[in-house]
Amino acid sequence: MREIVHIQVGRCGNQIGSKFWEVISDEHGIDPCGIYHGDSDLQLERINVYYNEGAAAKFVPRAVLVDLEPGTMDAIRAGVYGQIFHPDNIVYGATGAGNNWAKGYYTEGADLLESVLDVVRKEAEGCDCLQGFQVVHSLGGGTGSGLGTLLLANLLEEYPDRITVTYSVVPSPKVSDTVVEPYNATLAVNQLIENSTQSYCIDNEALYDICFRTLKLTTPTYGDLNHLVSSTMSGVTTCLRFPGQLNADLRKLAVNMVPFPRLHFFMPGFAPLTARGSQKYRALTVPELTHQMFDAKNMMAACDPRHGRYLTVAAIFRGRMSMKEVDEQMCNVQSRNKDFFVEWIPNNVKTAVCDIPPRGLKMSATFVGNTTAIQEIFKRLSEQFTSMYRRKAFLHWYLCEGMDETDFMDADNNMSDLISEYQQYQDATSEDQEFEEEEDGGEEVNDSDE
Repeated sequence: MREIVHIQVGRCGNQIGSKFWEVISDEHGIDPCGIYHGDSDLQLERINVYYNEGAAAKFVPRAVLVDLEPGTMDAIRAGVYGQIFHPDNIVYGATGAGNNWAKGYYTEGADLLESVLDVVRKEAEGCDCLQGFQVVHSLGGGTGSGLGTLLLANLLEEYPDRITVTYSVVPSPKVSDTVVEPYNATLAVNQLIENSTQSYCIDNEALYDICFRTLKLTTPTYGDLNHLVSSTMSGVTTCLRFPGQLNADLRKLAVNMVPFPRLHFFMPGFAPLTARGSQKYRALTVPELTHQMFDAKNMMAACDPRHGRYLTVAAIFRGRMSMKEVDEQMCNVQSRNKDFFVEWIPNNVKTAVCDIPPRGLKMSATFVGNTTAIQEIFKRLSEQFTSMYRRKAFLHWYLCEGMDETDFMDADNNMSDLISEYQQYQDATSEDQEFEEEEDGGEEVNDSDE
């Protein structure tokens, strides 16, 4: 089977990751003790993708839980699903990274790295045919961003031909937990550009807006935000976990979604999102799902897709529905909104359908967009980074961990390059390409004359 090793790093990564395991355990009919109580053979057909089978028919998540302080792990163990995780796969330090990327990447994190990699190797060696790794972390703190990206770099070195997917919580302008977020996030994005195959950018502000505006929750908690993220993660991984009419694995998704290796930052979305009281006023149909899925208010990253153009889109539908209708709706969206899709990638919407809906819904759709509008997130980070770096604020905390000022400049320059690449492909048209080819052809002719 095509197995995936799941790694969750830092406080945020562990909270979202644990919620993800709750959701998919529920979908596969597995109780908090790891025992199967499902009602359909389909639940077990591809269970090996995420679970190992232990003794006495107990299913154990193929998850590695990592943090530099013990508090998060204690909270997870005390939670409802605390007993389902393999105790040896929980790795933690004693000191914490103190919201400092350099501590997570160079000092405290580097000390813990080898013991984390041992656990990951053990899980990877137990797989028949390892598909890849998924890492859940945040970019604003110290552990998720520092140790998370250090892990990615090492995974790429050891398993260069495997897919690495990250679910990265990007800092947002309104919800800021730490002052040095712009530093941590810029240094982490610099690593993600080089070391991950696909990154889903999730944004606390966008999640907060969805809870407040769409779901009408007046005081959303982190639990509500994490629930949104976990339903999206569950949707994105549906095709890997259940037999569907069109099975998409991580590699297929990467090949169809990433036109240029550096431009692999995706914006996820989910439908249907309706407030609890108003569900009965809306029919769940394929057109309704499609309409909601492409709605800017349903996007889980705080950037507006209308400000850019889609390079590629993947839509994963769940539930009993007609493939013909799905294809028609997708064609409609493309033909009606031609300007929002780049013209030089024809048919750039990929669709997958799985018969099994999520718990409590008849049908749902998960959206993954590779849009040039995502540069807004990086622009915002870059501006915040520059305003602090110009005055060398807080730099001593990073320099005393062994970093150099040039590391900061390199990270910022790399992110600026990424922004201009997105802008370049947003402005590109089919004619540009033909013109360049003609010019190249002309040069070759001149060479032969000489």
